[in-house]
Amino acid sequence: MALEGKQRELYETVRLTMHRRVREEIERRGMGRSHIVVLDALLKLRQVCCDPRLVKLESAQKVRQSAKLTLLMELLPEMVEEGRRILLFSQFTRVLGLIEDELKDAGIAYVKLTGQTRDREKPVQQFQDGKAPLFLISLKAGGVGLNLTRADTVIHYDPWWNPAVERQATDRAHRIGQQQAVFVYKLICEGTLEEKIHAMQQRKQALADGLYQPDGNNELQWNEQDLEALFGPLDEK
Repeated sequence: MALEGKQRELYETVRLTMHRRVREEIERRGMGRSHIVVLDALLKLRQVCCDPRLVKLESAQKVRQSAKLTLLMELLPEMVEEGRRILLFSQFTRVLGLIEDELKDAGIAYVKLTGQTRDREKPVQQFQDGKAPLFLISLKAGGVGLNLTRADTVIHYDPWWNPAVERQATDRAHRIGQQQAVFVYKLICEGTLEEKIHAMQQRKQALADGLYQPDGNNELQWNEQDLEALFGPLDEK
């Protein structure tokens, strides 16, 4: 899906600001010591893609457009009507909260699992028993230890750029006892760094691995050309 209107304008504003900050940091400290600033810049752009309300800027809070949320709420009623059993992953618990508001308005039943969920077994059992067709799961909380064989559809609302982590989440539906095909959807905003990272993954697995090593001690796998591509402008419309 493509960003439109105020959301598109916000993306470009944040992109220009973050790109300048990253370039200044690299000039001052060098590529190898700019890891944290680069990741923070990428995070903010990802948040704009997911929903502008995630971005801690006054101007962003006024933007109510979200191409992803709009598309999702077009897809989900049809999927539920077809009898699909859906796992929806996001890294942002705030995103799951925004989706919840839309689900309540649409009358779609769901269960949810995040790091704040005290009884993990309850929503899992409710989903497995067919009491809700949709399971909202934060990627960190639901990446391991779940066996959701009733699922036949997986949606990654904000795809994780390390494919191994993403596959691990998808594998919650590919467990022993699963007897049906599982459809996997990734919601990627056209022309944004989401699409650019996805394209880079196809060519440079080391880039994706290097971007998100949690210890931050690994040698960076991107170069200045990669970085310039990530912070490139949206295509003119």
